[in-house]
Amino acid sequence: MRSRPGQAGTRAARLARAGALALGLLVASGLATSTARAQEFRSVAEAVAVGHDGPSAKSKRLWLLGRGYPLQVAVSIEGWTKVRDATGALYWIENRSLSTARTVLVRTPVASLRESPSDSAPVVLRVARDVTLDLLEPAQGEWARVRHRDGTSGFVHANQVFGL
Repeated sequence: MRSRPGQAGTRAARLARAGALALGLLVASGLATSTARAQEFRSVAEAVAVGHDGPSAKSKRLWLLGRGYPLQVAVSIEGWTKVRDATGALYWIENRSLSTARTVLVRTPVASLRESPSDSAPVVLRVARDVTLDLLEPAQGEWARVRHRDGTSGFVHANQVFGL
C-alpha cells in the first residue's frame, strides 16, 4: 500500500514518537528498579588493597585502601568490582581484595555511639572522623548497631557514617 504525499512523514513521526515513548518507559522502569534496590557494600579484606582506574592489574593505580574500609558496589565484572568510596570517588578493585563483612566509616568530626537508638541515650563512646566500625545490625530507621575495634558497641546515627 502506498502512502499519499504528506502521510509518510506523519506516519514516520508517529512511529518515532511511539519508539521514544517506549524507550523512555523502559529507562524509567530501570531507574525505578535500581533506586528501589538496596545499596550493596563490601569492605577491604586485605591489609592493603589497590584501587585502579580500570578493571586490570595493568591499569593506573589510584588509591591504597586499608583493611575494613567500606566501599559501595557500582558494578562487578570478570574478577573486578567498580566501587565508590566515602568521598564519592569511583575506581576498580580486584574481587579477591573485598569482603562481604560490613563496616561503616565515620564521616562527621565526632560520632557518638549510644547505649540505645535514641539521641537522648547515654553516650558509650565518641569516635573520630575516618575511623571504621564493624556493622553488627543493619540500620533500623536512622540508627545502626556497630562495634569499635576496642570492643565497645553501641548505636550510631546513620547520618554520621558512610556504608549504610
